[in-house]
Amino acid sequence: MKLKQVIPTSSAVAHLRFVFSVFLLPVYLFAFSQVPFIQPGQAILIFFIWHFLAFPASNGYNSYFDKDEDSIGLLEKPPEVDISLYYFSILLEAAAFLLGFLVSGQFAVAVVLYGIMSKLYSHPSTRLKKYPIISFLTVFIFQGCFIYYTTYSALGGLSLFRHWDTEFILAGAICSCLIGASYPLTQVYQHDEDSRRGDRTLSLLLGYKGSFIFSGAMFALGIVCSFFYWQSAGKMANFYFFLVCALPIFLFFNYWFYKVGQSTGNANFKNAMRMNFLSSGCMLVYFGVLVLMG
Repeated sequence: MKLKQVIPTSSAVAHLRFVFSVFLLPVYLFAFSQVPFIQPGQAILIFFIWHFLAFPASNGYNSYFDKDEDSIGLLEKPPEVDISLYYFSILLEAAAFLLGFLVSGQFAVAVVLYGIMSKLYSHPSTRLKKYPIISFLTVFIFQGCFIYYTTYSALGGLSLFRHWDTEFILAGAICSCLIGASYPLTQVYQHDEDSRRGDRTLSLLLGYKGSFIFSGAMFALGIVCSFFYWQSAGKMANFYFFLVCALPIFLFFNYWFYKVGQSTGNANFKNAMRMNFLSSGCMLVYFGVLVLMG
């Protein structure tokens, strides 16, 4: 390996998709809002590790092996990948792992476990992405409840194995349901390319209509979990505020579903990014307000 292979090219930086980490920020904010006591220095470090190292490393690693030619998340015309993307994504992940020890040993293990699962998801020798149910569960767990549970524990300076209760479990379930709701919609415009590559994604399995129905069911389940979570916490105002923030998502989702019903050509990159940014923006407002209220 030569030094120049580690220095990322402009193509490699583009494929790291740092902005894409914003889509996972609501999970961090939710955990932040629910921890009774926060150490600011630790909170900043945990945020940096996830959103500037671990998540971009996963994006880059996936992109290197996917070698997408058609649109992917945030890249309508993805540039050709090169070897610097592979090595730099590994470097970012190593940095995330080592910095994780400044938080705790458990958190460092969580970071490397997340990295391992992202590799299993995309590497040709395993490529979990080829299997619709397994790939969905991988994302459902490791971008949802896994991130919440490990982040909450790290932010609170708690052992991951010592504070499991109904509220804690429900909070992780909310995160997984929100991630699970968006998952097939991030694939709905990639059917042609996924088919060419032999990836049997969940959206391909469900079809256009089924992808929207599944997404709507997952979001509805997230609402149910949110109801029981805030009812248990005695803070039903937070649940009603959730419904208010979710209303724009519901409206655009149904509008897009209607348009796809008219023509599958509307299941395109542009509409998928609109859905992603709208849903992420609304959830950022919701969980951001929870942080400020806390």
